[in-house]
Amino acid sequence: MVDSKVETISRLAQWKIENFGTTTNYKRSDPFKIGMWNWQLSVEKNRYMYIRLFPEPSRLSKEQPPLARFVLRVTTSGSNRRPYISPIHERLLRTSDDFAWPIDSTFHGRFVIDVEFLDLKIYPLNGGEGSSIWPSDGLMQYLATQSTLRCLSRMLNESIHADVTINTADGTLQAHKAILSASSPVFRSMFLHDLKEKESSTIDIEDMSTESCMALLTYLYGTINQEDFWKHRLALLGAANKYDIVDLKDACEESLLEDINSGNVLERLQEAWLYQLDKLKRGCLMYLFDFGKIYDVRDEMSDFFRQADRELMVEMFHEVLAVWKPA
Repeated sequence: MVDSKVETISRLAQWKIENFGTTTNYKRSDPFKIGMWNWQLSVEKNRYMYIRLFPEPSRLSKEQPPLARFVLRVTTSGSNRRPYISPIHERLLRTSDDFAWPIDSTFHGRFVIDVEFLDLKIYPLNGGEGSSIWPSDGLMQYLATQSTLRCLSRMLNESIHADVTINTADGTLQAHKAILSASSPVFRSMFLHDLKEKESSTIDIEDMSTESCMALLTYLYGTINQEDFWKHRLALLGAANKYDIVDLKDACEESLLEDINSGNVLERLQEAWLYQLDKLKRGCLMYLFDFGKIYDVRDEMSDFFRQADRELMVEMFHEVLAVWKPA
């Protein structure tokens, strides 16, 4: 069917439905992927309108069923009605019978269903507490073999044969020129040429705290954990850009793209413009305009436009024209 496709961005899925109730009182979407699972939505109308969310039947959904925490939102077209917003649901979802949200409404025609996944957990079949797939699905712990990681961790934490001192905004750290040089062409240039860093064996990184700089070092040494990565990813993004650490910059962009919401989308858009992150910029613009979330941040737009780069504002204006052009 023409209107069975669901668009997705980050943890948000959006289903645009045409002509509901005129020719049919039941529709089911095509499968769409969020997290590990393929999902489907359905809508049916009897006395009430019921919206169902469920994983597509598969071996994965049977052996590792999702425990989903999510919010639904229904927006009608061509009316002044406020959107219907569900409470926060947290359900173990196996089949289409596990969840149905009834809406006391008689509207028909064109409308949009949004599903925002706040968390997804794998539910263990033998009971116990589910484990979230976010953010534990990162690749940070697999940059090298476990034995090498243990050695590198000891080198960093115990300053074994450390030969360079890093001055941060609030302290000092010890590291190794070889590791820094292999990770960054900027660091390599510092130690290769007759610069002050080569002579003094000291690097000044005074735009980072000791804690965030340590997160940078643990990334370079292959021992960073996901919690520290998420906590310091904006500082890590700035360092990755400054010291030309391409893989870290890409990892930060992917991470920031993964959890865009109305509370951070404008900040993310500014970061994307500052560091030339085209994928993140595109994701933010899609979230705001293609998915219609610009109305959720209208109170923050004045401050944003006072600080935003003029070229970014022009690009946003062109995005508005592209989305709202006549059909």
